[in-house]
This record gives sequence, C-alpha cells and structure tokens, in this order.
Amino acid sequence: MNFLAHIYLSDNDDQVTIGNFIADGIRGKRYKKYPRGIQKGILLHRQIDTFTDAHPTVRQSTKRLHKNYGHYSGVIVDILYDHFLAKNWKQYSNIPLDLYIDQFYNLMTENLDILPSRIQNMLPHMIAGNWLLSYAKIEGIQKVLDGMNRRTKLKSGMNTATVELKEFYTEFETEFTSFFAELVTFTKDISQDIETQLANEN
Repeated sequence: MNFLAHIYLSDNDDQVTIGNFIADGIRGKRYKKYPRGIQKGILLHRQIDTFTDAHPTVRQSTKRLHKNYGHYSGVIVDILYDHFLAKNWKQYSNIPLDLYIDQFYNLMTENLDILPSRIQNMLPHMIAGNWLLSYAKIEGIQKVLDGMNRRTKLKSGMNTATVELKEFYTEFETEFTSFFAELVTFTKDISQDIETQLANEN
C-alpha cells in the first residue's frame, strides 16, 4: 500500500503513524532504536505490505498491468489504490480528507528530527505539492506516476498507467474496495500480536 493507506491504518495513533510512514527506510532490527509506539508502526507497516503482496485480489489488479509494466505493476497498484481511498474517503473517515492530511503534515513537521534523512528531504516536497490530497484526482495520480517514472530514469513507463486506470476504472475500484475491507480487519487483528511481540522483546 502507498502513503495514505499506511497513515490511515495507523488508527489515529501519532507514534504508530510516524513509524508506519518511515518504515520503508528502516532496515532489519534498526526499528529497535525508536520509541515503542514508532516500533509498532514500523512492524505494522511490514505486516501490511506482506499481507498486501500475497493477497489474490491485489494480484488480480497487478496482473492487469504486468504486460506493460512488469515488476513495476505492484508499485502502480499501490498508487492506484491510494487514489480510491482518497476518492472515497468519506466512506472510511468522519474527518474531512484535507483536514486529516493537514494534521498528518503537522505531525511530521513537529517530529522532523526523528525522521530518517530521506524522509526529511522528501517531506517539504510532499507538503508543497500536497501529494496526499492530490491522490483523489486522476490528474494527481498522473503527477505521481510522472515522478516515479523519472526516478526510474524513464525505464518503467509508469507515466502511462493512467491509461489502464481509466480503461479498467470500475474493476480496479471494485478490487480495492473488497481488498481494503479485509486489510482493515487484518490490521486490527495483527496490532495486538505486534504489541505482544514488542512486550516480549523489551
């Protein structure tokens, strides 16, 4: 899953949200240097990614893209799924999306000193371009895919994936809705297991 989903699945816990957001930059056991709540967020992020990558509905979505984008298909689906979360936000939260995102940006800014350097460097660009809010529009997804394509030195061709998004919009949205309901349940269930793991480690 992409940024917005990971943030949402942190259950409005500030420390878990920070950990969930920075997790891709924290390797192996390095999570242990962070406070307990951030540790939980990092481990939760890893569990979410494992569940997502193995899920048959997600694989159905990626298969639709595989011919044109190969191993980048999973990255694209993560981004497309964030689009549907943002677009249908009112189904998932009582907090308006723009306010929710502003609260997240404020949280990250207030805790900038504990973020990995890569995230510190990325955050101003994320806020200036309001990436998370832009996900709700196809035009915003196009900008994200353009940026991802540039980072792969134009090898991925990801910038054209909005063609498939528009062509198979209903299919992708149906798959997201079905999968995300399962992911929310999984996240709630696995959170207690992570708490137990951390209690045993510390």
